[in-house]
Amino acid sequence: MFWLLCLVALIALLWAIARFRLQGEDLSSYDVPRYDPVRRVPSPEHAAVLEKVRQFGADAQRQRGRLRLHGLRAAMDALGDAADLDGISVTPVTADAIPAEWITAAGGSADERLLYLHGGAFTLGSARSHRVLTTEIARRTGLAVLAIDYRLMPEHPRSAGIDDCRRAYRWLLANGPAGPAPVRRLFVAGDSAGGNLTLMLIAWARDAGLRPPDGAIALSPLTDSTLASPSLSYNEHQDPMLGPMARLLNRVPRPLLLWFALLQSRRNPSDPELSPLRGDLSHLPPVLVQASEAEILIDDARRYVNRARAQGSPAELETWHGMVHVWQIFGRELPEADEALARLAAFVERCRQLRETAPRARTA
Repeated sequence: MFWLLCLVALIALLWAIARFRLQGEDLSSYDVPRYDPVRRVPSPEHAAVLEKVRQFGADAQRQRGRLRLHGLRAAMDALGDAADLDGISVTPVTADAIPAEWITAAGGSADERLLYLHGGAFTLGSARSHRVLTTEIARRTGLAVLAIDYRLMPEHPRSAGIDDCRRAYRWLLANGPAGPAPVRRLFVAGDSAGGNLTLMLIAWARDAGLRPPDGAIALSPLTDSTLASPSLSYNEHQDPMLGPMARLLNRVPRPLLLWFALLQSRRNPSDPELSPLRGDLSHLPPVLVQASEAEILIDDARRYVNRARAQGSPAELETWHGMVHVWQIFGRELPEADEALARLAAFVERCRQLRETAPRARTA
């Protein structure tokens, strides 16, 4: 009986810690307002993209453990080989000991820069894997894009990747494609996990007193590592890329998920460094968020934009109906990707104009 009471007490303690320490506040009030999608009916080309998603890493998926992880990493890196390099230079560089590459377009500006943080669930991805995106961003905006290889889990704790992003940000302020030179305009962008890091980074730069970016772009970002967004449930059958994972997670009691998140990242999942949605969202630079109405992270995007706007920060949400997670990575083969990238470039231009009309609003 004594051991049974101890077990019950332990379970109660673990539940209480998950409920009152790891879960964070209820943010369901930020599920509204909603936003009209840019496009409601997916293009015919989207069917081919869906098939690619289903076949992604098919050989690696049959492996287990490290072999599976390495296989998925190799398959994801290979996606970048489809990048159109016409008029594009790709130059390896070390940014404060962090492996990276400069992506520059002919006629682009060396003192207008963008730090790109790749996605991949903090375990996959690289500068190479996302070249379809980074080359298109450089080509369409004229920005010099620095894509970094931040440290990944599980070899490193999540805080190591965060530290790499912060060091790269500081380095980018004083270094361009040709060497040391001050930045004139600065942007940060990322997708999925990289979107999470992007939104973390702009709040950190504000709190650290650093020169803020002129704008930030988050594509299908994870904003809440406590996994509290309702779309994780109602879109689990609509999201072809992340849906299978969501179906597994939704079968696990919430307190266990929170403890798993704590053990995996070695940090409280409600910490704003892991869940930027749960931090101070005031006094941030302009933010553009793009997401699909069909993905499990749509409410992460919606809640972040609604909460940032409620706290006075300029934030925009653009959504597409029925798209796969981070559809922008399919570049010119998908009309919706072309639309999204064009709107991304338009956002960059609006931020440029904003800086021109309010030059004293930013500090060097």
